[in-house]
Amino acid sequence: MAREYFSARRVLVTGGAGFVGSHLIDRLIERGDEVLCVDNLFTGAKANIAHLLDHPRFEFLRHDICFPLFVEVDAIFNLACPASPIHYQHDPVQTTKVSVIGSINMLGLAKRIKAPILQASTSEVYGDPTQHPQTEAYWGNVNPIGIRSCYDEGKRCAETLFFDYHRQHDLNIKVARIFNTYGPRMHPSDGRVVSNFIMQALAGDDITIYGDGSQTRSFCYVDDLVDGLMRLMDSPEGFTGPVNLGNPVEFTIRQLAETVIEMTGAKSMLVEQPLPSDDPTQRQPDISLARSQLGWEPEQNLREGLEKTISYFQRLKNG
Repeated sequence: MAREYFSARRVLVTGGAGFVGSHLIDRLIERGDEVLCVDNLFTGAKANIAHLLDHPRFEFLRHDICFPLFVEVDAIFNLACPASPIHYQHDPVQTTKVSVIGSINMLGLAKRIKAPILQASTSEVYGDPTQHPQTEAYWGNVNPIGIRSCYDEGKRCAETLFFDYHRQHDLNIKVARIFNTYGPRMHPSDGRVVSNFIMQALAGDDITIYGDGSQTRSFCYVDDLVDGLMRLMDSPEGFTGPVNLGNPVEFTIRQLAETVIEMTGAKSMLVEQPLPSDDPTQRQPDISLARSQLGWEPEQNLREGLEKTISYFQRLKNG
């Protein structure tokens, strides 16, 4: 029988050297947990966890969760998976493998040690949505054979596995559907819209937008997301999700670009390029469930979050 999560917390975070994972680990360490960070460093970076390497309650293991892992922990956050289009399309077969085989391995571990397990799913399970804003009851509109489907369908299959393990093995699962998240420690060349715009503006380059920039996104600062993930893990066992975690305030891509130009003082112009295949035209979470069940909603507005993110990239640029 596993130890009770609240009495002796040893927490496994897969993908822990990544952007979101490293921020999550900071918070877990801060509240007194022991953390085992597992990452194969495909998109994660040791720099994100360098400040923790000598911490007595932190341990790093370089490992690919497509291979089984045998450890003793009290809870599992499964964040391992490339999350930006450039990264997940670089090796699409491996992207699907980490979502499917990796999830099977982590679910098997959770089943053996009787530990709660949280899956970092994504708003991409909704595809190019026909419902707006998106609620958790919406089944999505996903192209199963498109260039993004390695990620979209991989994450959808992972959710299937989580709920089948819950039904078949009575496993304590939590599923978070994460919407666009940004903040310090984003990879500068990950191809995500916030990092792209900031890096282009800081370099004095023109800013590339796809289409006319009228497509919308909802941007959640990483600290708010981490708070939501921790609240979800600590929620009563009967609450499985899936639950949307994101900022419901919607912006057009053009608005984001103009805000970044203003805040960086750049003289960049906007350059339009054709829309990529299967790029969603609207993305906005309905967070009613997170509000009612977790008492959670984002606190940082876009300008506050961008200020911290721009400062981070400026430091990175200056070495």
